[in-house]
Amino acid sequence: MIKIGLTGGIGAGKTLVANMFKNKNIPVFIADVEAKKILNDSSVVQEVAHTFNISLTHDGLIDKSELASIVFKDKAALEKLNSIIHPKVHDCFQKWILSIDALYIIYEAAIIFEKDRASYFDFTILVTAPKQVRIERVIQRDHSSEEDVKSRIKAQWPESKKKKLADFVIENTNLKQTQQQVDKLHVKFLNFSDK
Repeated sequence: MIKIGLTGGIGAGKTLVANMFKNKNIPVFIADVEAKKILNDSSVVQEVAHTFNISLTHDGLIDKSELASIVFKDKAALEKLNSIIHPKVHDCFQKWILSIDALYIIYEAAIIFEKDRASYFDFTILVTAPKQVRIERVIQRDHSSEEDVKSRIKAQWPESKKKKLADFVIENTNLKQTQQQVDKLHVKFLNFSDK
């Protein structure tokens, strides 16, 4: 089974691309979805609340907006959060992949290159889009302020750095063209897995 790492900065459209693969019946593991589930686990809630000195919601959960305001303004804090969450996400992925029977799978995560995880995959795909387009998408999606989105983009590696590391790049500015790029890669991956 071929393992494909799919990544991209905030607002680039990696979830859109992941869904295009999903529509082709390719199993997709979305790290962010798993991370959110893990962040609701009681032992993780306590560890995160204690580490970042944040109060819990009335449901006994982490106040995600308070946590985001801390970690996206402080690289060391973001690193600390990732060191708590990401090993647990990786464990979930290892269990998930054992239950899958497919020619290839997609693992979608924002920080494959930053966490030096690219070598774990047979191929990596980077989804890109111009910075202003990404900012507008996130403002529309999350109702965030432009300043907030810019600080989140700044916390991630620049696309130019990731492009040098990726095996394939999908430029996601036009829906039809994005779909065509996914279609081509799908055929390529099926051909690789036949060999």
